[in-house]
Amino acid sequence: MQLAEKQKPSEKQKKYLRSLAHGRDPVVLLGARSTGDSGLSAAAVAEMEVALKAHELVKVRARVGSRDERNAMFASLAERTGSTLVQRIGNVGVFYRPHRDKPRIILPAE
Repeated sequence: MQLAEKQKPSEKQKKYLRSLAHGRDPVVLLGARSTGDSGLSAAAVAEMEVALKAHELVKVRARVGSRDERNAMFASLAERTGSTLVQRIGNVGVFYRPHRDKPRIILPAE
């Protein structure tokens, strides 16, 4: 479910996605229960899958220890869901994955 290289948003498109995400609240909340010894739990990844299918652009709040743990968690989440990490500020990350059949968000031309 990885995005192909040509489907990954350009910097201009990421800027547009960040502007859309600005007013949104986090949909997925990750905390100590969402992680285990091996990283993200299957339930957390499944919740993210549901959110991406419904919204395409999803804010995630991760309440874990250090910045490095958060960065690793966000990278793992993007990889496991086939999404792109558009923005990361503090403990909030914004992820984007277009819907396969009916994309709702139309990205500007590069």
